[in-house]
Amino acid sequence: MSRTASDDSEFLTTIYEVDGPESLARRTAERICCDQTIEAESNLLSPSLQSTILGCLDDLRATAGGRYQATIRFPGNLLSGDCTDLLNVLFGTSSLRGDVRLLSFAMTNGLLASWQGPGLGIEGLRQAVGVSHRPLFCAVLKPLGRTPRELAELAVQFVEGGVDVIKDDQSLVDQQWCRFEERVARCAEAIGRASTGRGRPCLYFAHISGSVDTMRRRAALAKNLGASGLLIAPGLTGFDAMRTLRSDNEIALPIASHPSMLGTLVDRGRSGFAAPVVYGLLPRLAGSDLSIYPAFGSDYPMSQQDCVSVAQHSRQSWGCLKSMMPAVGGRIGLERLVELDSVLGKDIMFVLGSRIQQFPEGVVAAMKEFHRVLGE
Repeated sequence: MSRTASDDSEFLTTIYEVDGPESLARRTAERICCDQTIEAESNLLSPSLQSTILGCLDDLRATAGGRYQATIRFPGNLLSGDCTDLLNVLFGTSSLRGDVRLLSFAMTNGLLASWQGPGLGIEGLRQAVGVSHRPLFCAVLKPLGRTPRELAELAVQFVEGGVDVIKDDQSLVDQQWCRFEERVARCAEAIGRASTGRGRPCLYFAHISGSVDTMRRRAALAKNLGASGLLIAPGLTGFDAMRTLRSDNEIALPIASHPSMLGTLVDRGRSGFAAPVVYGLLPRLAGSDLSIYPAFGSDYPMSQQDCVSVAQHSRQSWGCLKSMMPAVGGRIGLERLVELDSVLGKDIMFVLGSRIQQFPEGVVAAMKEFHRVLGE
């Protein structure tokens, strides 16, 4: 509701998009102030509690298409520091309305200080792979159905072709024909050996998504077997599971966020989360060092504006948090590389899946062409 803001120095600022006209937009925004805190009528609280618990409408302005942007400030003491609490305040009950869209959010530095964010960030990733001047390449161990030995052989080809990062496909878990332990052991050993041969490191992100207990076990095992990173799908596991592993000092491996199931959260019209929140802000806050999401112009719905905005939210200054590497995928071929590079800039990772395995001259030749296109 519109009122004098609390004197509390720590707060969460959110920006929502709601339907007009202005009178309706104001009523909706005031409803959000209550729904995202007490989910009841404000008159149930004393005036003193209203000023310290309810959200505060700071600004309301018209945008295109008869919609309005409502900027709402929530007291920082509503949050305990978990992703669960944050998501509930950001968009819990209001997500049920169908006419509210969360565009962005920000925290004061005091609140942000309780979040670790990325462990390596963009600069750390670049140092780990020994590349400072160009976009990074990530290759995917796929398709599902190959044995651990076959995936390890494919990984060697990727390294010889010059990729910087190799990740498991998100469909690889612990299938009967491709057990987790054997796959990670073989691939980590093969990637390490091939990396030594070429004289430059290549990181290997093992997929560990599962229950929290399963993820802890897989993460520890992956590290012991030589994996240099972890791949997690927070849309399947929850963002708090990712944050828990990020804060485990005994694991201490970089994390890649995979977008599986996150697409259900992203706005397709008048409601839901904006893409930069889902693929940029939330993974970065939870501790991801790189976030995979669809490139514009791919088979998945992603506008060029949203694609660029995710990259900007991943890289921009955000209190004490390190930057996060945006990683775009979606069957990227040579014909798309120049366009994506020119639009998204140097600090980007290209995720190369099945297309490079269809190159007539083989994977190594395909990767050399990708490097050539970028002017290397």
